[in-house]
Amino acid sequence: MIISTRGRYALRVMLDLAEHMGEGFVPMKTVAERQGISLKYVERIVPVLTKNGLIEGVQGKNGGYRLVRAPSEYRVGEILRLTEGDLAPVACLEAGAGECPRAGKCPTLPMWKELYGLINGFFDGKTLEDLRGK
Repeated sequence: MIISTRGRYALRVMLDLAEHMGEGFVPMKTVAERQGISLKYVERIVPVLTKNGLIEGVQGKNGGYRLVRAPSEYRVGEILRLTEGDLAPVACLEAGAGECPRAGKCPTLPMWKELYGLINGFFDGKTLEDLRGK
C-alpha cells in the first residue's frame, strides 16, 4: 500500500491548520507557502476536507480555512480514507467489493484481513494532536 501525494498533502494541510489554530481563518495561499505545496494542488484537496466537515472556510477579506474540531479529535485514518479511499491492502477487502468467489478456500484471506485491521488500527490510533507533538 502506498499513500499518495494527495493523502500526504491533506495531512500536511490539516497539521498546518492545527498548528495555527488560534489565528482564526488561515488563507490556503499561506498554508501552501508554509508547506511548500503548490496552491493549485491544495485547492484540489480543500473541497474534500470542507465537504466532509473537517474544515470550514470563509471567503473575502480575512477569509481562509480553519479546523472545526480540536486536533485531538481528528484521526489520521479519517483524513486518509477521505483522500485515499479505502485503505484495504487487497481489492477483495475494499468497501463495496463483492465477496470473492475464492473467499471460502483462500488461505491468504485471514492474513490480508489481519493486515487491514492493523492498518486501520494504526492510522485510527493517531490524531493530529499526536503528530503535532504537543
